[in-house]
Parts: sequence; C-alpha cells; structure tokens
Amino acid sequence: MTGTDPGTAPRPEVSEAGRLDADALVDDPGTRIIVCCGAGGVGKTTTAAALGVRAAERGRRTVVITVDPARRLAQSMGLEELDNTPRPVPLSGANGAAGGSGGAGGSLHAMMLDMKRTFDEVVREHADPERARQILANPFYQTLSTSFSGTQEYMAMERLGQLRQSGEWDLIVVDTPPSRSALDFLDAPERLGRFLDGKLIRFLSAPASTGAFRLLGAGFNVVGSVVGRIVGTQFLNDLRAFVSAFDTVFGGFQERAERTYRLLQAPGTAFVVVAVPDTDSMREASYFVERLAKDSMPLAGLVINRTHPLPTGPGARLGAAEALAAADSLATGDHPLAGAALRLHAERVRVHEREAGLRARLLSAHRSLRVVEVAARPEDVHDLAGLRGIGSALAGEDASGDP
Repeated sequence: MTGTDPGTAPRPEVSEAGRLDADALVDDPGTRIIVCCGAGGVGKTTTAAALGVRAAERGRRTVVITVDPARRLAQSMGLEELDNTPRPVPLSGANGAAGGSGGAGGSLHAMMLDMKRTFDEVVREHADPERARQILANPFYQTLSTSFSGTQEYMAMERLGQLRQSGEWDLIVVDTPPSRSALDFLDAPERLGRFLDGKLIRFLSAPASTGAFRLLGAGFNVVGSVVGRIVGTQFLNDLRAFVSAFDTVFGGFQERAERTYRLLQAPGTAFVVVAVPDTDSMREASYFVERLAKDSMPLAGLVINRTHPLPTGPGARLGAAEALAAADSLATGDHPLAGAALRLHAERVRVHEREAGLRARLLSAHRSLRVVEVAARPEDVHDLAGLRGIGSALAGEDASGDP
C-alpha cells in the first residue's frame, strides 16, 4: 500500500454471498463428512472440535476424529484421553451449559487415531486367523504399521471409511494429520500401495528358487548377497515372509482405499481449508484450494484463524496515519496514555490492513471461495466454552475477538 494511507485505503470485505456459513454447513443433513485441512499450526484441531460441538448442539449425532499428537482435542472437550474408540463428550456440566440452539437428538463423540490398532483390525478382517497371526507377528509389519511414511495418513482414511460405513453418526468431522503437506492423506493410499506392490519390494522379497531368478543363477545370488549385507539377512527374510503373507489381503486394502477416496469426492463430503493471515499460510491455502479442485474434492470454504478485526465504536475507523498524528500531538501534552492508545490503534489498523490485503489477493485468485474469519482470542482454547466461542465465530455471530 505504498503511497496510500492504510487508514483510508479500501478495506476488502467478504460479502454475505461469499461468506462460509458454518451453521448452514453443519445443519445440512446432506453433509455427512467435514474434512479440516491446512498447514501445521493454523488451528485445524480447534476448528474441527468447534464444528463438532456446534453440530452436536444443533441436533447432529457427531464424531470428531483427530490425529493430532498434542491431545489438545481431549483436553478441550474435558476428557482424560482419547483413543481409537469414539468416546462420548458431555456437552454440559463443568465446562458450561450447552449453547442456546442445541437441537434434540444431538450428541458428540471424539477419538484419536491409533494407526497400528487400525492396521491390525484391517489385517484381521481380510486374512484368515493363521495368516493374520503371521502378519501381525512379523517384524517388518510391526515397523510398517507404526512408523512407515504414509501409514498414518492411510489409516486415517481407513478409519474414516469404517466410521462412515457403521452408519452410527450423522456427521463425521476429520482433523487431518500434521503432515508436511496437509493433503498427504489424499496421496497416502496410492503411495503405500505402490510401495507394497512395487518392483523393488517384489525383487527383494522373491525367493531365489523362483523361476525367473533361477535363470539368473549365480548373478542373482551375488545381488541377493549384496542386498542382504546392506539391509541385513534377517530383514530380508522378514520382508519375504511379510509379502508372502500379505499378498492375500493386499487387494482388500487397495479396494477399501479406493472406496474411501471416492467417498471424499462425493457430494456429502465438505472440505474446509484452515489458514492464518500470514503470507506462507495463505499461499498454502491457495495450493490446497487448487489441489482439491484438481482432485474433484468438494470445497466448502476457507477459515482464516487469528485475525485482527478493528474494534467497533466511535473513532474505531480512525486511520493509522491520523492516529499517529494525533498521538504525536498528545505526546507533547498532558495525555501520554491517550497517545500510547492511539499508537496501539495505529498498529492494529496496519495489521488489519495487511491481513485484508492477503485475503483480497487470495480471493482475486479464487473468486468463488467462501470465507469466514475467526478473530484471535485473548487466550488459547482449552475447554468447551472456548470451543463454543470459536463455533459462534465460525457461524458469524462473533467477529471481534474482544473479551
């Protein structure tokens, strides 16, 4: 905004037509899955939890699934801990009474993804007892199911599919994994599938007695010996045993992953991109919007967290330059506190204008994008009352962030 007084420059606003209406989203019985995605540290977990509380208190049978290792979701909902089983969340009591528009029949459950337990459940479902025992006891499987890149994202999708198939909830809210890319969970099934069915793993796991390798004779034995020295003979044996046992269940894994992927593209799913008003986060948000469009994923809109709206009241729209000029004049008089307050106001105007510029730039690239802003709070959200406050902001009821 060089050459322009930030206090008098046009302030881009989101029209009602372009505002993300969280209540309309959670009230719509056709909305069955809400996926919150975005870069790390932007408030995905809090947004997912707030949407879950809002939906439950408006009459939806809701479950929130998180993979956030910080366990903030459990704490904010007044639970001691979360695990792979959905736990009921009491919506009244110590954390405050339920919101005024609570609908009859609504309930809230929450869970935290346990990727190994989920992986184990799928193995048991797709393999006979003896084959399942072999797979679960295999050291290579134990490593794969707990620490292999992409396993967490794959299992998040698997657990989502299980919850949807159960039919127990009207609405499932997903807090996506804290991956380097928040959309890794879309690629994980294909990536894990390529690994398990890839040429390299098939080569490493193939016994030397196989027909093709018998033709290679001593050459294969030399290669196998070298590979064995690199990865370890025991690892190679474990890998061979795993692939041999896993062959019978691999097709089931692929089929389920593809079914869940199609579920994410269905009209009953809504993606909510979450960002904060800084350059990197808004750039990431733009990427997420483009990627979702490329993959035909239904996008509900964008939540911009921790914004700094201007306060209301007389003089609240005073421009930064005007506030600084007034502060300078007061600084030499008998009103130093008033001058300091005006300087703080000038700084807030500058922050607000910078955030408005970032939002305007994003909307110029994605003109149909629906947006809602959630103002920065005076303290972290740590209970149901705080989540209700975020839910109110998502519904457009409170945009000030003032205590």
